[in-house]
Order: sequence, then structure tokens, then C-alpha cells
Amino acid sequence: MDDRPTDLFTRTSMSALARPDVTTGTMMGFPCLRVAGEFFASCDRRSGDLIVKLPRERVQELIEAGVGSPFAPAGRTFREWVLVSDRDETLWVDLIDEARVFVAAKAP
Repeated sequence: MDDRPTDLFTRTSMSALARPDVTTGTMMGFPCLRVAGEFFASCDRRSGDLIVKLPRERVQELIEAGVGSPFAPAGRTFREWVLVSDRDETLWVDLIDEARVFVAAKAP
């Protein structure tokens, strides 16, 4: 059982953090993961929901499948970010890795 909302994110981030190009940080006050200096995954510290950066088409696919919802802090929708509230550990590990690959490919 998780004690803090961010515990699942901490656990599911371990495989990404084992990579030398992945670091931790904060984004809008939330714990996050970075690759090549760019954000690719985060966790809402209040709700514990996963937030990942993916191609717009993939974000739409996840939303339409009911897996995710738009990430819209302060009412502004970020089209390449999706919020996942389902606490499926395998799904989170997969999405974090998918986001890492996507962002790393775009990095300078």
C-alpha cells in the first residue's frame, strides 16, 4: 500500500532512472523525470496521477480509449501531455518509457 500519492510514481520511475541520461527534477512543483534536460514524465503530488509527454496522436488515442485525460493545468490544455489516473503499475512503467523515448528522440 502506498503511503504518499507519489509513491507509485517513485516506484515506476526506477527503470527509467537506471539510465544514465535520465535525471529527476520538478515541473510546476511536481516531481518529474528529464532526459537530455527535457521533461518527459511527472506526477501530481496531490492526486498521485501520472503525467507523461507523448506525440499528440498518442495522447488522443489514450484519451479516446479512456486510459487518460487531457492535462490542462489552470485551464490550458497541453496537447502533448496526458494525465493517467489508473494505478496500473505495468501501464505506468510502459508509458514512462514510451515518453522517455519520444522526448529523447526530439532532444537536440
